[in-house]
Amino acid sequence: MTVMSKRIIFTGAEVFDGTGSAPRRCDITIEDGRFLEIGTSLDGDEVVDLTGSTVLPGLFDCHVHVTSSGIDFMRHIQSPFSYQFYQAEQNLMATLACGITTVRDASGADLGVQRAVEDGLIKGPRLQISVTALSQTGGHGDGWMPSGCVIPHSIPHPGRPAGIVDGPVEARKKVRELARAGANVIKVFTSGGVLSPRDNPRHAHFRDDELDAIVIEATALGMFVMAHAQATDGIKSAIRAGIRSIEHGIFLDAEAIEMMLDKGTWLVPTLVAPKAVIDAAEMGLSVPESSVQKAKEVMEVHKESFTQAVKAGVKIAMGTDSGVGPHGNNLEELYLMEQGGMPIYDVLAATTSSAAKLLGWDEQLGTIEPGKRADLVVLEGPLGSTLQGIKSKIKKVYKDGVCVSS
Repeated sequence: MTVMSKRIIFTGAEVFDGTGSAPRRCDITIEDGRFLEIGTSLDGDEVVDLTGSTVLPGLFDCHVHVTSSGIDFMRHIQSPFSYQFYQAEQNLMATLACGITTVRDASGADLGVQRAVEDGLIKGPRLQISVTALSQTGGHGDGWMPSGCVIPHSIPHPGRPAGIVDGPVEARKKVRELARAGANVIKVFTSGGVLSPRDNPRHAHFRDDELDAIVIEATALGMFVMAHAQATDGIKSAIRAGIRSIEHGIFLDAEAIEMMLDKGTWLVPTLVAPKAVIDAAEMGLSVPESSVQKAKEVMEVHKESFTQAVKAGVKIAMGTDSGVGPHGNNLEELYLMEQGGMPIYDVLAATTSSAAKLLGWDEQLGTIEPGKRADLVVLEGPLGSTLQGIKSKIKKVYKDGVCVSS
């Protein structure tokens, strides 16, 4: 017996299609989980009246940590090892409720988490995973503490290899291990960071031969490389090596921006991350004072670097570093991008079509176009003149044509 597919038509809404153009009134038809037609006077088997609403493509967050649930270090070290995976289910659901239907996990989620979502065992956005981030000894991924204890953010296990490497030979082998473990993208720390105990966000990490080995091996395996890069020199090293995206980009300078423009390198700013560290400390959570101080030192220069990148025309995709801050607050990043000088429609493009291009998934996602996967976010009322509080407007979220949050 042949089961006839159902054609669903969404009518009456203002539609932002993800390209950066202003919303327009039109109808959308979906069939078999994909967009079929966009236009007027369309026919369907089932009609969903969205009069008075605004529709967006499914949103992206290009920098999350779904197995991390905050930066309370005492709670982290006292939690059972497997607890993180149960928390991940809640984190994925909170992310989905924001209208985010696709994420790039910047270390932590393994193949099991990704496959659990794909197979429908748990609800969540589709994931592109890096599994483990690569760090030099003493780098941002080295959890060695002054006491001699080692407290990594992501404890290695059979599906999540350890990430500390030194020298091009070790780096090359580790990329192959990560590919074997299921990584879709390789992440590397090319500078120090805020949350790690014994490094400096202004210092570059890894030498050129190490980064070259990582990029060459990842490219051979069909993967992009993303770089946690806060220090100016670490940003430039990543760009020279051909790394696809700069994560954070706190200490950008004019030369780094020119290099990004020349190479077509992307920026994923995560403006909300330093604020999340400070907020956590003010709430009384157990955050090392060194991390709080570093977060305070980088906040203003981070904002200014982002503004300069926007003015110069650097390619930008939205990311939050959620896991540092609470999952479910992801859309706060949109307003910070707006405050940093990015026009509203450009911000929305950065979290839809541009983000899809960064991940290499733009043939299937990111815009409302015939043939693409039918991810939709329905907002109450018009888009408005600001993205502040946009999460409160979300009525429904569709992933592959199915309502997954309402």
